[in-house]
Amino acid sequence: MTSRVTAPSRSSSRWVCHCDKYQEAFLGSRTLVFKSLVFALGFVAMAGLANAADFKIGYVNAVKVIEEAPQGEAALKKLEAEFAPRDKQIVEMQNRLKQMEQDLEKNALVLKENEHRSKEFEIATLKRDLRRATQEFREDYNLRRNEELAALQKIVQKTIAEIAKQENYDLILESAVYAGPKVDVTDKILKKLGKK
Repeated sequence: MTSRVTAPSRSSSRWVCHCDKYQEAFLGSRTLVFKSLVFALGFVAMAGLANAADFKIGYVNAVKVIEEAPQGEAALKKLEAEFAPRDKQIVEMQNRLKQMEQDLEKNALVLKENEHRSKEFEIATLKRDLRRATQEFREDYNLRRNEELAALQKIVQKTIAEIAKQENYDLILESAVYAGPKVDVTDKILKKLGKK
């Protein structure tokens, strides 16, 4: 009962709770990727083999950029600081509930029926309050995390567009079945984000 309700752990994917929505919204569906690839290949074919050497394609691993961008680290720290007091309050409620349950179990034979019922009612009320506080915490945290992620996505998109213009890319994809190191511009994006 003392499990903590906290921000996403420092795993390899700190935005994991939002990953499915993120992939749908930011990376697009598989159909969109397939259509983009078909479009790119059609564009290259239409340009002709002679002009194909002039066509510049890039690839960005958007998930890696979101996870490793310094702005993402800052956003996570901001969220942790913002929600730390509420998390602490929930942990205190969990500890108080556990203590009340242990006291009731220990003193069950000694307590009068009215006192026993009163303690059970207090425990039920605290459980309900804890469930409500936990649910509100998660909803509020997810809402704020999504806001921070949307802001980060805008910054990343702007940076990708800037690099595309500066280095004369004709097309930069955010999703591909395979992308060789020649076309991968992920590190360039991360480097540029590090300077902002």
